[in-house]
Amino acid sequence: MSKSILPSILDNDFYKFTMQHAVVKLFPHAKARYKFINRGKHAFPPNFAKVLQDAVDSMASIKLSLEEKRFLNHNCPYLDPVYLDFLQGYCYNPEEVKISQQAENLEVSIEGHWYRTILWEVPLMSLICELFYRETNQMRVSDDEIIQTTSKKAEMYRGLGVTIADFGTRRRHSFTVQDLVVKILTSAGSGFFVGSSNVHLAMKNNIKPIGTHAHEWFMFHAARFGYKMANSEALENWTNVYRGDLGIALSDTYTTKSFFTQFDKKLAKLFDGVRHDSNDPIEFAKMTIAHYQSLGIDPLSKTIIFSDALNYEKVARITEFCNGKIGFSFGIGTNLTNDVGLKAMNIVIKMTEAKPVNQDWTPVIKLSDEKGKYTGDPKEIELAKSILRIE
Repeated sequence: MSKSILPSILDNDFYKFTMQHAVVKLFPHAKARYKFINRGKHAFPPNFAKVLQDAVDSMASIKLSLEEKRFLNHNCPYLDPVYLDFLQGYCYNPEEVKISQQAENLEVSIEGHWYRTILWEVPLMSLICELFYRETNQMRVSDDEIIQTTSKKAEMYRGLGVTIADFGTRRRHSFTVQDLVVKILTSAGSGFFVGSSNVHLAMKNNIKPIGTHAHEWFMFHAARFGYKMANSEALENWTNVYRGDLGIALSDTYTTKSFFTQFDKKLAKLFDGVRHDSNDPIEFAKMTIAHYQSLGIDPLSKTIIFSDALNYEKVARITEFCNGKIGFSFGIGTNLTNDVGLKAMNIVIKMTEAKPVNQDWTPVIKLSDEKGKYTGDPKEIELAKSILRIE
């Protein structure tokens, strides 16, 4: 079997492992389906599906090493030893992934037990990006330019007095670029660079792995408990597993307005803060501050993690507004790991259906605070909007 393009099973976003840990504990019988969405209408070159299939097949050889297991055990005490033993025995099953191509259109779907398939999304997206650039002869980038660009950004962000993390695995230009970017940011100092969502690079650079949960956590809970209970049940289950650790809540799966109706005083006090992932960040900050104040909670005791398509100008605008009003930090993705003079890919892989135990396959959707980011069956989207009274 050929060697994997990916260097490690930990070359993945941290929230995939934290969610997998929770799924193993709470929903071991659940199943999930995912689908690739080509938002940017990228034209894939001939034979791309075969190239991607070969890369996916090679992933079956990746295993968690003893050194990696020790890293997780030492740095993530909230991950049960039973889970770490499970992860040590886990291997990707390429049969869970179906890949096809019609002309320039690529189709990718994933199906299987949720506790297994949950790890596919991020590495698949990073592979699609890297192989697209390789197969279209766009791999040649200058290390010197990456070093210069990233060092300049680090200096600018330090000048703002903010903290940032690398969130750039999914749509990176290549592993080589992300590897170099994280190395540069780490060397620039821990005072402003707080970690990476990429667990392999966090381990390699002796920095903190960053992440909690993603939209699919809430999407599954909607399939299991219904739209009105999705947010509250998802957060309650998260706190039952993590008991106060990993306390940043993602707010926009069914719009932030709907989220805050269920984010009551108990949950608002239990969680350290919320993550912003769509629509206007200033309006989100205003809404969040007002919500904490309405509950008698000092917003300065809480944190917003901003993570939506960030660049320096956007970070500067957010910083100016939030200073002295609420705690805040930034997770920066594509602008760090795919700023090499090429057009960044606009692709996602989203859960489309879930099958909780003793239930049928149920369509799942994401509404977001930005209508352009809605995903899922249009009829199901309209049903959710009607139930949640979203215009």
